[in-house]
Amino acid sequence: MKLHSLNTGYFKLDGGAMFGVVPKSLWSRTNQPDDNNLCTWAMRSLLIEDGDRLILVDTGIGNKQTEKFFSHYYLHGDDSLDGNLKKLGYHRDDITDVFLTHLHFDHCGGAIEFDSSKNAFRPAFKKATFWSNENHWKWATQPNPREKASFLKENILPIQESGQLKWIDVNGNRTKNAFQDIDVFFADGHTDKQMIPIINYKGKKVVFMADLLPSTGHIPLPYVMGYDTRPLLTLTEKESFLNEAADNNYVLFLEHDSVNECCNVIHTEKGVRLGETFSLSEI
Repeated sequence: MKLHSLNTGYFKLDGGAMFGVVPKSLWSRTNQPDDNNLCTWAMRSLLIEDGDRLILVDTGIGNKQTEKFFSHYYLHGDDSLDGNLKKLGYHRDDITDVFLTHLHFDHCGGAIEFDSSKNAFRPAFKKATFWSNENHWKWATQPNPREKASFLKENILPIQESGQLKWIDVNGNRTKNAFQDIDVFFADGHTDKQMIPIINYKGKKVVFMADLLPSTGHIPLPYVMGYDTRPLLTLTEKESFLNEAADNNYVLFLEHDSVNECCNVIHTEKGVRLGETFSLSEI
């Protein structure tokens, strides 16, 4: 098995929204905002080479939305999913599996593209199986008013219509039924049944943290996003998982941290805190 970090680009979100009730005077120490109170965030995917499977975890925001839509998020940088796949000698048609942690637009937008010749949306990975779970799919296709703006039907419905969608079973709190070396942890605080993959790699566990832990700045327990639908549940899930990660020296792969690709966490007198930061290639 080989793991590769694929940055699909950067965008900006309001710092207050990203840190909830935590005052700006505290969160700005790790995530400095611009004059409009916006912080820069990465949209970092993970590519897993595993035998004859090439598995992509999350796809970034994509490029099919309107100019007005993108103007709200200030996309910038030279990175792209296709460009970074090419650097590794791959094309999107080589992808066998697309694992979607959840269906918010910045995580799944790149899964679907617009086919101008047919004036229709289609999967951007035409040979891939797409993985979600039934609970989250229902949550996303029948969205609550709070999350409705994050679940875009053009990102979601074409996946099922293509016939390329499969479910990962929600069986208790963990499951290991679709991939030989990947466990899945289900987290419900951010959105219902967000899937956090835990990859067994070189004798370590590499955890794709998605929105359970967007950045190193979110490690202290109260630092919970305002976007989370159940923030008190996020607190409980984060505390449990970060203690487990500190106990077992997990490698935490950070999807949204604009500076740090990976980190570990350690126990301190103040609770679990940041240990070291490093790149995926250093493992």
